[in-house]
Amino acid sequence: MSLTRTLIDVRPLRTSPVFRRLLVGRTVSVLGSFMTMVTVMFQVWDMTHSAVWSGAVGLAQAVPLVVVGLFAGSWADRGDRRRIFLAATVGQAVCSLLLAVQGFTGGVPVAGVLVLVAAQSGFGAVGGPAAGVFLPRLLPREQVAAGLALNQVTGQAGMLLGPALGGLLLGWTSVGVCYLVDALTFVCAFYGAFGLPALPPEGEPARPGLHGVLDGLRFLTRHRVVRGALITDLAATVLSMPVSLFPLINAERFDGDPRTLGLFLSALAVGGVTASVLSGSVTRLARPGPVMLCGATAWGAALALFGLMTRPWPALALLVAAGAADALSVVSRATIVQTRTPDALLGRVTAAEQVVGNAGPHLGNLRGGLVAGWTSGATALVTGGLLCVLAVVYVGASTPELRKGTTDGP
Repeated sequence: MSLTRTLIDVRPLRTSPVFRRLLVGRTVSVLGSFMTMVTVMFQVWDMTHSAVWSGAVGLAQAVPLVVVGLFAGSWADRGDRRRIFLAATVGQAVCSLLLAVQGFTGGVPVAGVLVLVAAQSGFGAVGGPAAGVFLPRLLPREQVAAGLALNQVTGQAGMLLGPALGGLLLGWTSVGVCYLVDALTFVCAFYGAFGLPALPPEGEPARPGLHGVLDGLRFLTRHRVVRGALITDLAATVLSMPVSLFPLINAERFDGDPRTLGLFLSALAVGGVTASVLSGSVTRLARPGPVMLCGATAWGAALALFGLMTRPWPALALLVAAGAADALSVVSRATIVQTRTPDALLGRVTAAEQVVGNAGPHLGNLRGGLVAGWTSGATALVTGGLLCVLAVVYVGASTPELRKGTTDGP
């Protein structure tokens, strides 16, 4: 196989100037968002020196995504997705500006900071389902997976670079400057989306309120392929999310060396970036179902083996493999959702995917912590990884449409 076909498929960048501008805006905005994540954690800790308040930051980000998400999906399936996304982007930028103001002036209690963080997360929950329809409407069906892979690699790069840049900027300036930089990155996201055409739903618009939400949930329960894709994601995150166990594993196996702990998260990101850069042959294969099932299985198996390691380098190699498998699984799952869902329902299904993607890791970290408290970190990792493998095998065995895995239409 040629190197050109192995490297990430860049056809969407060549064939769609609108997608190209959208990707640039998204990349800058993601980088700013990760910088803000570090800044919020630093400010809350500096104000309180409390692990409880630091943990509340994650709660302030997660709750609006879950509560607002499904209703936002119904809204996105009733109106022009472009206008909804632009309005949500403006809302996020305003929240960043308010965070910058309180960072410069001081005097705002920590609860006020968390309210602004929650409001920004709520606007993100509104914009996410609207953005979920962009790629299927901008790109030919055979290029959707490649577009998702390009989004994935920029997101992974932002996860690698954003926290480091945020830390450097905090060291040089102040929290107010960091928030202001994030607000400016939303200008890039707004510019990237401003050139989109109008994107009203194709087909019958969603019913208002709870009825529209229930229609989307009924589609998920009846569509075996899309349902299987979301269940696979839940299996991978709820059963085998390893992040909360890293400090304990580091203490149990590697003498609590902080350098090793820092490398654990970096190894996952390195694997994700590498797999995304080399995803061309996978996205051109046009069989996202088998790729997703194999990726989720490899994720669980690599983490189970990681729990057995007593030497750091083999352990890090397994985390790189897990990160690579997860990246391919995520791209394939998103391809299934976006190519197998009717446009009139895509906002609501994307919202459900967003809820699963955000709630699953939090529940998985909680599960890992509870099991480790009863047993050990290694036991929590090994059992979680094996349960993930069994769950994915069951999904694959009970959903033959996923094993076939073509990107045929809804």
